[in-house]
Amino acid sequence: ALRRPFPGGTWYLLWSMESGEHRRDKAKFVGELARVAAPGGTRIIVTWCHRDMGRDGQSLLPWEQDLLKKICDSYYLPAWCSTSDYVKLLESLSLQDIKSADWSPFVAPFWPAVIRTALTWNGLTSLLRSGLKTIKGALAMPLMIKGYKKDLTK
Repeated sequence: ALRRPFPGGTWYLLWSMESGEHRRDKAKFVGELARVAAPGGTRIIVTWCHRDMGRDGQSLLPWEQDLLKKICDSYYLPAWCSTSDYVKLLESLSLQDIKSADWSPFVAPFWPAVIRTALTWNGLTSLLRSGLKTIKGALAMPLMIKGYKKDLTK
């Protein structure tokens, strides 16, 4: 995803769904989205983020860093960034009409729903058949719920 086989300016609409959190180099990731988009094209980035730092530039609190590290380790992800970090990266590429939105209230119910599904007979047997990596990810779902409840994960 960091170097697509398309010429620059190919696409009028790019939708990146839960990809950014898998990219270690966020600047390269958004740069590639900018490169393959046609002039005036639309780029939609839907990704996991942590809370914004605020104007004073405060860093994440130790418990927040710990929770995010546990989530990232469980899902084999590099460090996340905030929505405002993505906006700054997009602005650095001189893109126009940049908008951001926090969909957390609409996404947060997903995690308890997945846990409820996993706790059915079919869910448990599927989980056991899927292997240790999937089980490790399933055990991290309560961490995601905690992150949403504490307004940390976005």
